[in-house]
This record gives sequence, C-alpha cells and structure tokens, in this order.
Amino acid sequence: MLPLIAAIVLARFNNRPISEICAMGGLTLDDFTSSRAYREIFREGEATGEARGEARGEARGEASVTLRQLNRRCGPLSAATTTRIQALPLPRLELLAEALLDFTGPTDLQLWLNQHG
Repeated sequence: MLPLIAAIVLARFNNRPISEICAMGGLTLDDFTSSRAYREIFREGEATGEARGEARGEARGEASVTLRQLNRRCGPLSAATTTRIQALPLPRLELLAEALLDFTGPTDLQLWLNQHG
C-alpha cells in the first residue's frame, strides 16, 4: 500500500511546492523539515551536488593547465579552439594533456582535435 501512496503523491503533486503538500497532509513545514526523511533527502542531494561540483572544478582546472601548456607549445590559441578545448570532457582533456607533449606546433593540435575532439 505504501508504494502506491508514494506513487500517487509523486504523480499528483509533482508541480506543487512542499509547503502546499505539507498543508494537504496536515503537517507544518517545520514538521517535515525536521523529519528523518527530509534529512536523508537533503544529505543525498548535497552529496550529489558536491560530487558534480568537484567534477566540474577538476575539469576546469585540467582545461586551464592544458590551455596554458598548449599556448606555450603551439602559440596563442584562437577563441574557437579555446572554447572547443574547454568543452572537452575530463577524460579527453587528460588525453590531450598527455598528447601535447609530443606536439611540435598548432598543426598537431588541430589534427588531434579533429581526431579526438
């Protein structure tokens, strides 16, 4: 019965604010926010958001270092090339960071981006 109730609540009240759902159930917002369920949901969302933030920060850092190295190896990069590199997912950025050690100039970068980017 409980899974059925949860499914109905989620389907029926999907677009309602939490305060409205609490009022329908005869709860105050304080009752809900002090519940174990709320704390678990909040903790899970916080952990997920933190992991996403760490991944974005790691990718930005990798892109920053890679771009600085590419500027030294290949000369100033165009805005389009810079944007293209910043858009690469972290595993590709890591591959590029290794590959650039063998680059002799901007042509090598363009070939790599055409093959891997």
